Amino acid sequence: MRIVVYPHSMELGGSQSNAVDLAGAMRDRGHEVVVFSPPGVLVDRVTGSGLRHVSAPRPRFRPSPAVMNRLCDVVADLDADIVHGFEWPPALEAVFGPERRLGVPAVCTVMSMSVAPFLPTWLPLTVGTRQILRSVIAERPGTILLEPVVDTRHDRPTDRDDAKHRWGIEPATLVVTLVTRLAAELKLEGILAAINVVGDLAARLPVTLLIAGDGPARADVAAAADRVNTVAGRPVVRVIGSLADPRPVYAAADVALGMGGSALRSMAFGQPLIVQGERGFWRLLEPATLPEFVANGWYGVGTATGERAGEDALRNLLYPLLTDPARRVELGAFARTTVHAHYGLTGAAEKLERFYAETILAAVSDPPTRFVRPYLAATRYDLARKVRRRLHGVPDDDFNSLPAGQAPTGRATSR
Repeated sequence: MRIVVYPHSMELGGSQSNAVDLAGAMRDRGHEVVVFSPPGVLVDRVTGSGLRHVSAPRPRFRPSPAVMNRLCDVVADLDADIVHGFEWPPALEAVFGPERRLGVPAVCTVMSMSVAPFLPTWLPLTVGTRQILRSVIAERPGTILLEPVVDTRHDRPTDRDDAKHRWGIEPATLVVTLVTRLAAELKLEGILAAINVVGDLAARLPVTLLIAGDGPARADVAAAADRVNTVAGRPVVRVIGSLADPRPVYAAADVALGMGGSALRSMAFGQPLIVQGERGFWRLLEPATLPEFVANGWYGVGTATGERAGEDALRNLLYPLLTDPARRVELGAFARTTVHAHYGLTGAAEKLERFYAETILAAVSDPPTRFVRPYLAATRYDLARKVRRRLHGVPDDDFNSLPAGQAPTGRATSR
């Protein structure tokens, strides 16, 4: 097969990392793959793995005619069999571009917490959690589960002391890591809680928090880190920024914090994991909690409210781990075994290959009128969102700010 993979971004993040890993896995299975995306730090990872990358124009609004025109050129040059868009903007640009104009079928992967209601219900779809699958399967019967993947050959335990040395950290210092997009939606509450908790624990323990990532909440995160470091009189919290390859951060961890794909990737390094969610949700990965994460995804919603929601819960989990090396070794081994057995890249690539083949075989020549309603619905949504942003602000990660299955414009009608 000849495949165009179109991530929504090349910033450090779970969805786009999955796109890059799967693109490489499909190439390794003998398929011809091109990655089409906007610029960003992950482009070096794409080209460094030997994949061909083509830059997408910067869109002013979505779906973008300029992006669709360029995507059609890339698909035609490759004589592609299928286009795989990750998240709703690339998926719709694949539908309204190559699928409508060239008859090349599109598929979509949603790793966000909700599926955009204006995605056509006939669009072949993969979602990242069983919870989201249950919420959409009745209306989108062609949907399959494709959980976040980890290349456990690429992401594996290395010498922790060497990794700490890279960041100028002494071996005896305990390192807590958080590799994440710095976004207000879904992420910021937990990031700030982690900063405050590690700041408190630093009065009793030699501990440092490494935060890798970037995004619109970078200033808020940096300000919180500065406040903690000023009180401590030393750099307890370090905000590293975005990294094309965050392995040196994961490898330095004595304890990892995270959600979604980042949580799974930390597990591949053999680190104990505390899963981050919203409303004060923090949960230790151990045999008793694994079924919950398998069923609902590597995330959760708690019941805490208030400015410092969840700090007590995190402190009560983190302090015992930091003071118990044997427990860290036990849970780190369990994490590595779990991710290797259930979230490996090989099995996901085999499943995706079958999904592509079935989509290509089932592709039909659709009447142009089939595309009108979803196109109008998507453009109305994007226009309304821009107006709201100018007036009073809207979430940067709109479908990551909602519970699974819920969407801001109601039920899907774009058939």
